[in-house]
Amino acid sequence: METADLEQFLPTNVLVTGRDIIFLWVSRMMMLTKKFTGKIPFNDVLITGTVLGKDGKPMSKSRGNGVDPIEMFEKFGVDATRIYLASIATGADIKWNDLLIETYRNFANKIWNATRFCLLNSDGAVVKEISAEDLDGLSLADRWILSRLHRTAIDVNRSLDKYEFHTAVSLLYHFFWDDFCDWYIELKKDEINAGDRAASTFILSILENALRLLHPFMPYLTE
Repeated sequence: METADLEQFLPTNVLVTGRDIIFLWVSRMMMLTKKFTGKIPFNDVLITGTVLGKDGKPMSKSRGNGVDPIEMFEKFGVDATRIYLASIATGADIKWNDLLIETYRNFANKIWNATRFCLLNSDGAVVKEISAEDLDGLSLADRWILSRLHRTAIDVNRSLDKYEFHTAVSLLYHFFWDDFCDWYIELKKDEINAGDRAASTFILSILENALRLLHPFMPYLTE
């Protein structure tokens, strides 16, 4: 491959790697690419921690402390395992913990049940974009959940820009479970059960935006 062919791939956005190969591979990739193309190979380097076995030691076949991902998928679900891994992506080494995956399986159930409630009471309701003109007719509860959704979206995007995946997961978890399910659905439940089409339309619109925010972490469930 000619140098000109290489240059069309440079630079990439981000290299995700462990700290144990920074000097073995990452620095070599940087120096060799700079030498042969005059360009840097990537703009950002994200250094991840190591997921250790339950005994706090690196996973290995000889120790027998490894984790079978297929077993985790079957027991807790792919999305619960995926968002758990994102929640521990702090850059520090961390021990594998099945109980925390169970927490996110329960979170997936919460999302499913909340969505089921919204859809079962959605006759005639449609998802719509909420514009500034709609604000005058909103109740205090509607304005509150809308403000919480917007603040969460801003903070999640800011966290993703900085590769702080664990922060993004925490923000989404608390918005969906605490703000949306524990407060907003309970506040609007009587209106929705009574067949209020405007209330059903609004809650579906909030739900749809929340699922969009969750999609990178729980793609199968949110799809």
